[in-house]
Amino acid sequence: MATPTQPTAAAANEGESYGAFVRRQFRKSTFGMLSVWVVCTLAGVAVFADFLANDKPIVASNKGEIIFPVIKSYGVGLGFAEWGRDYVNVEWKDLPYDWAVFPPIPYSPSTTDKRLVSLRDRAPSMNHFLGTDDIGRDVSAGLIHGSRYALSIGFIAMGIASVIGIFIGAIAGFFGGRIDLLASRLIEIVITFPRFFLIITIVAMVEQGGLWLIMGLIGITGWTSIARFMRGEVLRIRNLDYISSATALGFSTPRIILRHIMPNAIAPVMIYVAFGIVAAILLESALSFLGFGVPPTVVTWGSVLFKARSSTYSWWLAVFPGLLIFITVSAFQLIGDALRDATDPRLRA
Repeated sequence: MATPTQPTAAAANEGESYGAFVRRQFRKSTFGMLSVWVVCTLAGVAVFADFLANDKPIVASNKGEIIFPVIKSYGVGLGFAEWGRDYVNVEWKDLPYDWAVFPPIPYSPSTTDKRLVSLRDRAPSMNHFLGTDDIGRDVSAGLIHGSRYALSIGFIAMGIASVIGIFIGAIAGFFGGRIDLLASRLIEIVITFPRFFLIITIVAMVEQGGLWLIMGLIGITGWTSIARFMRGEVLRIRNLDYISSATALGFSTPRIILRHIMPNAIAPVMIYVAFGIVAAILLESALSFLGFGVPPTVVTWGSVLFKARSSTYSWWLAVFPGLLIFITVSAFQLIGDALRDATDPRLRA
């Protein structure tokens, strides 16, 4: 029996907020937490890709001057030409270094090894751990830098879809009536379009397609599930007592939606966002595999798989990017499953 100074677990959790409850339940999922670490690792690889795979030294000494080529090159990439003007069009491997520290993989995604001639030369070796493609580009460098595009497409595309879906779903669920009817018809119209073929058609029609076009199209066509679920959550919450109290006190409609309804409706919607990231990564990989994705100069996991089509015996071009796609998709899928279990109100009893 608990003493007065030692409350029971039920009493300790009595005043627990919904967010704290979801976090506590999520941490109970072993696969969910493991998947979070996998995603964090991928995010770290994406952020520090230039320090992991690059043909520029991380730090070097040239005629007694200590230079940081990888860091300096960001000045050019970010548009700070004055800061990085001495580092434009420099062949780093041709400079007479006193000493230099290169990344673990001393190749960039665009670096071609012209010494490789036969299929055996392009296979995985000590020089190229995961092999090269048909023109001598290092696969491991491409996969490391490709993690940026995979995660960017997943998060940015679903960010666009979430903004559209949450807004339309919240407005439809709160106001109801004709607004709900119009929003529901709009959702049904968008659902009727074949998403994959619609994106292929638009990309094929646009002469200068790019990464932002792919992310925008995936986001604009992927909000319907989020909107429908958000609408249902708002319809449930708007009839609760505390919403009636807020209305009786004269709170404005934007305040009721943003401060009272949205915080309680958003957590279950995150489940669909997690599954949507999976769909976005798979969709981009499929588009790149078919040759409709990002430009040929951009290396993504799907574009490496595309190279495997024309080189049947280069098994490494299919196995390694396919494995990364599988791991990433499985991680987000498990996070979505863990979120779904954590938001189950029956577990709060």
